[in-house]
Amino acid sequence: MQIRDATADDLPAIVEIYNAAIRETTAVYADDPETLADRRTWWHDRTVRGFPILVAADETGVLGFASFGEFRDRPGYRFTVEHSIFLAANARGRGIGEALMTPLCERAAALGMHAMVGGIDSENTPAIKFHDKMGFDHAGTLKEVACKFDRWLNLVFMVKRLDSPE
Repeated sequence: MQIRDATADDLPAIVEIYNAAIRETTAVYADDPETLADRRTWWHDRTVRGFPILVAADETGVLGFASFGEFRDRPGYRFTVEHSIFLAANARGRGIGEALMTPLCERAAALGMHAMVGGIDSENTPAIKFHDKMGFDHAGTLKEVACKFDRWLNLVFMVKRLDSPE
């Protein structure tokens, strides 16, 4: 398996992984699937700003992806990013999340970022445990701030301070 920067050729697999999360989980608070055009815009917007999109891939194709972008659109948040990691169902529990998260944090630190935030559905215990293992701290829970699958959802925020070069 290799971790590398995503290319436009990876976007169909990224769309498939992301849309599975939309359809089957509360990992994404969205109801409608994304199109390839949506993901092309996302990829362009991230990469033109210097934000990475990493993929984990092997001979079978893309197993997962990770990225970060702005946390909030205000100057005071300019040293904080919010990340996401999504894995194909058959790639979970194999250390691929950690293989993506480590270089993702390194890339954020290299860009001078001070903190990385993750927003996780409170019922996603494996993701919360993963973030805890990766050095993220629980920063708070926003109760019943989203609705999906006809039920109210709680959003857990986790944050990790990064060792930035400055």
